[in-house]
Amino acid sequence: MRAKRLLLPLLLLFVLVQPALAAPPAPPVDYHVSLARAGEHLVHVRIHLAGTSAERDVQLPVWNALYQIRDFAQNVRRVTAVNGAGQPLPVQKIDKTTWRIRGAESGAEVEYDILADQPGPYGAQLTTEHAFFNLAQILMYPVDARDSPMTVTFTDFPSNWRIATALPSLRPGFTGNRAVFTARTYDRLVDGPVEIGAFKDVFFDQDGATYHVVVDADPADYDMDTLKQTVRKIVAAGVSWMGDRPFTEYLFLYHFPHGPGGGGMEHAYSTAIDVSADRLRDDFLFLEQVTAHEFFHLWNVKRIRPRALDPIDYTRENYTTSLWFCEGVTSTVANLLLLRAGLLDERRYLELLNQEIRTLELRPAHLRQSVEESSLDTWFDKYPQYRLPERSISYYNKGEILGVLLDLEVRERTGGQKSLRDVLQWMNTHYANEGRPFEEATGVRQAVEAVTGSDFSAFFRDYVSGVEEPPYNQLLATVGLKLVRTRITVPHPGFTSVKNFDAPPVVVAVENLSEADRLGLVAGDTLLAIDGKPVSSEVEDVLSAMRVGDTLRLRVTGRKGSREIKLRLGGHEEERFSIVDVDGVTPGQRARRAAWLESPASGPRRAGDGSSSAGNAGQIPSQPATGAGNTPH
Repeated sequence: MRAKRLLLPLLLLFVLVQPALAAPPAPPVDYHVSLARAGEHLVHVRIHLAGTSAERDVQLPVWNALYQIRDFAQNVRRVTAVNGAGQPLPVQKIDKTTWRIRGAESGAEVEYDILADQPGPYGAQLTTEHAFFNLAQILMYPVDARDSPMTVTFTDFPSNWRIATALPSLRPGFTGNRAVFTARTYDRLVDGPVEIGAFKDVFFDQDGATYHVVVDADPADYDMDTLKQTVRKIVAAGVSWMGDRPFTEYLFLYHFPHGPGGGGMEHAYSTAIDVSADRLRDDFLFLEQVTAHEFFHLWNVKRIRPRALDPIDYTRENYTTSLWFCEGVTSTVANLLLLRAGLLDERRYLELLNQEIRTLELRPAHLRQSVEESSLDTWFDKYPQYRLPERSISYYNKGEILGVLLDLEVRERTGGQKSLRDVLQWMNTHYANEGRPFEEATGVRQAVEAVTGSDFSAFFRDYVSGVEEPPYNQLLATVGLKLVRTRITVPHPGFTSVKNFDAPPVVVAVENLSEADRLGLVAGDTLLAIDGKPVSSEVEDVLSAMRVGDTLRLRVTGRKGSREIKLRLGGHEEERFSIVDVDGVTPGQRARRAAWLESPASGPRRAGDGSSSAGNAGQIPSQPATGAGNTPH
């Protein structure tokens, strides 16, 4: 009797649910990208929209790759549309980045040209030499179908060009000048940068995954085998450190330009990295650091994500207080990976940490701006005056330092049983693998407290939300080290400059009556070269190898035109820092230092302890949402 009474509700439930289960999939959005006008840097885009409604809005993001509103629509030319019969449809511009197509009930073909000539990992560029695309900068999306499946077809490129991307190919082993790729959504599509050209490449297998290293550069400027072996060591260290490998294939795209260039951009299963050829030759560690940083973003920010960046809103600034963790702590881990990979030793690691502390302490703004405020204010980074030492700090810089101190504090409170590694693994298990973002104000602290069983509210209140002086010596002492401050006279050029990602440094202040002032250097001048070499790093890095009285030869351009300036370096007193052994280092302190700098596994893994295990290797969870971060170095 009871079974008969249940039958009718079950039938009704089946009737109600069946239409939802049988709903047809969303029609795909198909892009066709022509490279026929490479000499003019013009990309021609055609979008096929299915007939879903009479009015369709298409929109181009206002930002991507950098935390900067860049209004990519400024590069759009001639937006038109036709229906399936080839008849013109009305196109109305709604705002600076949105177009409305009317009469699209039977479908529409939307076409436009867009200028693409911004080199580097944060740009989109088409030349007669190659093409590199962050696709969000050239592909509009239908506002009502951002989550629809996508295809993109590239056409009209030279027959000797090839394509490298992490996007799945619909035509593996394509020939000729046509290639088709697919993605489950627009977010997934634009999270796969594309390199098209006559590049050099190499594949290797490591721990069950295949890695593809692609280089678009003069072969005389790099050694492919050295690069491959460097990448191999870094990825092995990263997968081992996280005990997790959420991919079977990963792509590294490298450019080594002559001129400005330095930094990387993380993506779901790939990264794009630029290092100037001069810097690659003089400072190979820089490439190693950027590579390790971008690869670790595979976990931190691509999968372990703050709520404010999940999902991305392409139409406005996306504010988050967590960039100190997403970017700064990623740098902390990057150097730990280089230690594990044998690419750094203790002496060099401590020198790098010392440089970061010096950078922070010599910025007066560290007494006023917290690292969370710096994260929020990142949208001001494109303004040179914002980056004055008196105005702001870098969440990269202080975040990296806080990552080191947090690691030491976790180790101290747990008697060396837990570390920063356990915190990231806990977040990977409880946030990334469960498909949920962490909460802005509490997510990182909750992870630390779950791992340690200890209250970290004061640490986060004072050093993350607040501007208290970081407890350098208190925590360095646990590993037998201390920070020593001295005052010395250092070379000073009489001006202050700031560098914006891969662009040359810009002069933001000139001291009154200094030699730089007398020689006509003015705020707003761009520094193109120092001593005949393109400027690929901060001016302070150049000065570190010079002495008071040396001559600095500058090539600058600005409102006074392009000119050469030779100035004699003056001197000023400045605080310097060094990390040295404490007096009477104990065996226990040395043992804790060895454990810290080698970052070994923090004890056996127990079921239910919240740690990832190597048993996850090879599993491929849902592809993470499109990235927003940027990595200047």
